[in-house]
Amino acid sequence: MDYNDYSNKTVLVTGGAGCVGSNLTRKLSEYAEKVIILDNLDSAYEWNIPEVENLHFVKGDILDDEMLKRVFKEKPDYVFHLAAHFANQNSVDNPELDLMVNGMGILKVLEYAHLVGVERFVYSSSGCGVYGLDSKMPFEEHDISISLHTPYQVTKLIGELYTNYFHNLYGLPIVNARFFNVFGPGEVPGKYRNVIPNFMYWSMTNQSLPITGDGSETRDWTYVDDIVNGLIAMGIVEEAIGEAINLGSATETRVIDMANMVNELTGNTEGIAYAARRDWDAKTRLLSSIEKARKILDYNPQTTFKDGLKKTHSWFVENWDDIERSAEF
Repeated sequence: MDYNDYSNKTVLVTGGAGCVGSNLTRKLSEYAEKVIILDNLDSAYEWNIPEVENLHFVKGDILDDEMLKRVFKEKPDYVFHLAAHFANQNSVDNPELDLMVNGMGILKVLEYAHLVGVERFVYSSSGCGVYGLDSKMPFEEHDISISLHTPYQVTKLIGELYTNYFHNLYGLPIVNARFFNVFGPGEVPGKYRNVIPNFMYWSMTNQSLPITGDGSETRDWTYVDDIVNGLIAMGIVEEAIGEAINLGSATETRVIDMANMVNELTGNTEGIAYAARRDWDAKTRLLSSIEKARKILDYNPQTTFKDGLKKTHSWFVENWDDIERSAEF
C-alpha cells in the first residue's frame, strides 16, 4: 500500500488529541504535508498531542461554526472524524449532549467537508455499538441492529446514516470505520474511560480491579496501532468508498483474564472485586469479523493482546506524572 498518496496533502483529524487521534496524527505526519487537529480537550489533553513540525493543533468544538470555518479554510484533502461524546455510561447520564455532539456534530463536519470537496471522509463508528443482541457473532458488517441499549450506540449509528446520506446524494467519498474495543498508549484513565486504562491506573495505585459481571464476559480488544493502520488504508483504498468496515482483532478475551494480566504486569496484589452488571450492558460477548477489512484494506492486526498490554503499561510508566495529574474519576 502506497502511503505516499498522502504526500503534499492536508489532513484534518477531529478529536485528534485522544487515544486513536494522537496515534493516527503521529503516523499521518510522516506522510502528509500538513496535519490539523481540531479538539476541544473536553476529554483529552494537550500533552498527549504529538510534537511534530507539520502538525497544527486548533482548540475548538465541532459544534462551533467559526472553528469549523477556520480549519476548513485550509481546504483539507482528507478528514478523519474521530470527535465524539464518548462512552455508553456517559451517554446514559447525558443523552442530550450525546445527541448534540454525535448527531449535530457529524452533520456540521460533513456539510463543510462537502463544501470544500474532500477526497475522503473517514468516520469512526463503533462496532461495539451498532451490532445488537440480534446480531450474530462474529459480527459482520451487514448485520447491524436498530434495537440498541444506550444513546451512544444510537448516535454512532446515526453518524453512519448521515455519512451514507452524503455519499448517496452528493457522492461524498465516505468510509465508516467500526472500531472494536480500542486500547493502547494515549488513553488517559477517568470516569467514563475504557476499562483497560482504568484498570491499569487502579492496579498501579494498588487498588482492586472492579469487574461488573462475573468476568466471563468477552471483548474484542484491538491495539491502537492496528486501528491506525486500518484507518490510513481507508483514506486511500478506492474500494473502501461507501463501505462500512470492521476494525477489530477477531479474537475474544475474557474480562477476568485481562484483569489478571494487568495485575500481573503491575505487581498489584489487591486482586479483583465484583459488582452487578450495568443495566445497559446487555452484550456479554463481542467478536468482530474482519474478513471484509482483510479483503478490501489488506488489514492484518499485528499486535497480540498480551504485547499490547505490555506496551500500554510502558506508556503509563513513561507518562505517569501527566496521567496522575490528568486522571479524574
